[in-house]
Amino acid sequence: MVDFSLTVKVKKLHPEAQLPTYTRHGDAAMDVRSVEAVLINPGERRLIGTGVAFEVPFGYELQVRPRSGLALKHGISIVNTPGTLDSNYRGELGIILINHGSEPFSVAKGDRIAQVVFNKIEHTHIEEVDELSETNRGEGGFGSSGIK
Repeated sequence: MVDFSLTVKVKKLHPEAQLPTYTRHGDAAMDVRSVEAVLINPGERRLIGTGVAFEVPFGYELQVRPRSGLALKHGISIVNTPGTLDSNYRGELGIILINHGSEPFSVAKGDRIAQVVFNKIEHTHIEEVDELSETNRGEGGFGSSGIK
C-alpha cells in the first residue's frame, strides 16, 4: 500500500481524458496522456492537450518532464523542459512536444506524452546587496574547473 503525502484535485475537461497515473510502485513521476491525435513532423513543435486541469496547492508546482523512452526512440522532447504549472493556474495542462527526430511522429489519443512531478517550492525574498561572499570558484563559469 502506498502512503500518499499530498492530495491534489484534478478535473477532467474532456470526456476521453485520463487522470495522471504512476506506472509502477516507486516511480517518481506520473504519466499524462494526450486527448488528441496529432502528427509532429521533424523540427516541428505542437501543443498537445491532456484534457485535465489541476488545483496545485499553494507552495507547490507541477513540473512537466519529457518521457525518456520517447526521447531515445523517436527524438521527442518538451520544448520548455521542465515546464511548470503554477498553483494559481486552473486551465488545461498542455504539453509542448518537439520532434528532434528524422521521421514524423504520431501521437494517438491516450498516448503517454509526458510525466509530471509535484515539487515543494520555497518562496524567496530577494535582497539587493553591494557585495557577495567570496568562494574558491569565484566568477568561474562554464569549463572553469579545468577537470576533463
